[in-house]
Amino acid sequence: MGLQVRQLSYALGAEIIGVDIRKPLDDQSFSELHNAFLQYCVILIRGQRLTQDQHIAFTMRFGKVRPKPTEHLEASEREINTVNSPVNSAQIWHSDGSMTLIPTAASLLRGVELPQVGGDTMFANMYLAYEALSEGMKKLIDGLDGVYFGTKGGRFEERPPAHAHPLVKVHPETRRKSLYIGEKVKQIAGMTAEESKPVLQFLCDHAARPQFCYRHQWRNDDLLVWDNRCTNHIAVGDYDRTKIRHMERTNVTGTQSGYVYHDPL
Repeated sequence: MGLQVRQLSYALGAEIIGVDIRKPLDDQSFSELHNAFLQYCVILIRGQRLTQDQHIAFTMRFGKVRPKPTEHLEASEREINTVNSPVNSAQIWHSDGSMTLIPTAASLLRGVELPQVGGDTMFANMYLAYEALSEGMKKLIDGLDGVYFGTKGGRFEERPPAHAHPLVKVHPETRRKSLYIGEKVKQIAGMTAEESKPVLQFLCDHAARPQFCYRHQWRNDDLLVWDNRCTNHIAVGDYDRTKIRHMERTNVTGTQSGYVYHDPL
């Protein structure tokens, strides 16, 4: 019997049943899994007690593994990100790698040891968020770019350059349009932060509406794979911080969609 797909919510998300990714998947099985990934934006595979090498090997089926920007680590340490609690930057709606020129295409997060209650992750379908906008708003934001300001070392002189990405993107595989907006976007290119704020605030609030969202309640050895090109996510810090929340994540390198932004104002 082949793999089965069980939809998790109306907006997005599907559980893949009948697959063991500790072993290499044949091309047909992976093609079915990948089609579900593109259709549902987030896929869940339960009961995957993976070694780090198996986690990395499965990630490579989706593309090139994106390493952490640290040279003095072993290969597996550079490719596996350990997540022991939702840090502040994760407790806002965002898409992984959005502050870089080449955002993350896909993220693969496995629950290793989790609290019994809480510590969920929420996802938003940015296709649906875009499609639900009025035609007037679509015309307004098509062609506009959101600007991301990073920090480095907490010192102004070490601050990396700002990067900008389109507020509306076309998915490179599905060719569908989606919003590309999150709480890390600080202004719209060519506008002041004050001018940008009402538009950005509306788009962020709109994208997080319940009808576009799925909330995942983690179990040990869950593996979630999500498409950063058409989703936002947020770590919900609603758990007992004296309990362990240990997770492991890999990222898949995407394609360049951003550019270095120099504010003309």
